[in-house]
Amino acid sequence: MTAKPDFPFYNDRPIPFEGRDWLLLMGALAVALAALTLLPLRHFPQDIVPALLFLAIPLLALRHVAEPHWTAVFRPVGLREIGLMLLFGLLTFRLSMVLAILTSGNAFAEIQRNGRGQVTGLRLMHPGAVSVERLQSGRLRYKETPGKVFLQEEVLHIRYRLAADGVMGLSPIQLGRETFSLALTQAETAAKQATKGFRPEGAVVFAQSVGGAQKTDVLEKLRQKIERNESTSGILVLDGGADWKPFAFSSKDAEFLESRKLTALDICRIFGVPPSAAGITDNATYSNIGEESRALVQRCLAPMARRIEQAMNAALLTAEGRRTFFIEHDLAGLLRGDLVSRYQAYRVGRDGGWLSPNEIRRMENLPEIEGGDEYLSPLNMQRIGDGEGE
Repeated sequence: MTAKPDFPFYNDRPIPFEGRDWLLLMGALAVALAALTLLPLRHFPQDIVPALLFLAIPLLALRHVAEPHWTAVFRPVGLREIGLMLLFGLLTFRLSMVLAILTSGNAFAEIQRNGRGQVTGLRLMHPGAVSVERLQSGRLRYKETPGKVFLQEEVLHIRYRLAADGVMGLSPIQLGRETFSLALTQAETAAKQATKGFRPEGAVVFAQSVGGAQKTDVLEKLRQKIERNESTSGILVLDGGADWKPFAFSSKDAEFLESRKLTALDICRIFGVPPSAAGITDNATYSNIGEESRALVQRCLAPMARRIEQAMNAALLTAEGRRTFFIEHDLAGLLRGDLVSRYQAYRVGRDGGWLSPNEIRRMENLPEIEGGDEYLSPLNMQRIGDGEGE
């Protein structure tokens, strides 16, 4: 079997890279990333330029260091590769829309149509660059910086939760801004305590009055002892009737850690995420972890899926098209139980006569079998009225 050419550029023998070659490649990647993120080109068709630079700069550097062998990273593009590229593009678009909904409460996309009015594509629009206004007719008009204007039927607008004005949406961060503010404050407090080695602030109290020079000398020596070396600053000897009085409560006395856990739970409630899905496993058990996985789908993913479905059905399908087609997310795979639970459910459907063997095998991603399209009919069941008069 002949090996296909692949990285790191096998052409009968390996092509070595020197240290400066790797530095050039890493520098090219850094420059390409900077061009993608920093160039102020965010609107079509100018937004294509950063993307092209992000691809072209590393390839040019690779061509320079690998010379004729740089083409080994490419291979003929077939239907499978084209399908994967389209799938990756769809997943990236969907992820960007969901992130915009969760962070800003609104997701916008320009609906691109052909001459017959059929939808041919969607172009993602940055939420910060779009303003919405209601016209006197009650319809909405969208303005995208710089200067682009769209009518209501030309934009796909998905909202997380409708605001009081009936136009824009509110994000979970806006709805729970007090909770997020408390979480940020707690994180800043913990960071400040960590930089000080969790040493409490306080005062040294003497039994007798101390002069100004002596007071300054005591403070300087304490500061040198405490802040000089963290490994030896844990033990202090206070004589002359001196006593240490802390100014603040300890983290345990203030229940700081418990408060941070409660804040994390509040953030989970805002997004409808079960605690175990966010890595909070304090109360997780073997019996309830499966129920929380299903709750993640029912309380978090399903409502978001319905928002996207309803907006897409209204914006992308005509009234005539909605009679035949509809957009819906299939979440059945996420709600699948364990092996025993699935087989018990299949048995109920098979014995009840509404599932055939091939239907069950398709749900388990198994090939169909000959004669597997037959349904069972229980002997103890009949249509109402069939036995009358006998």
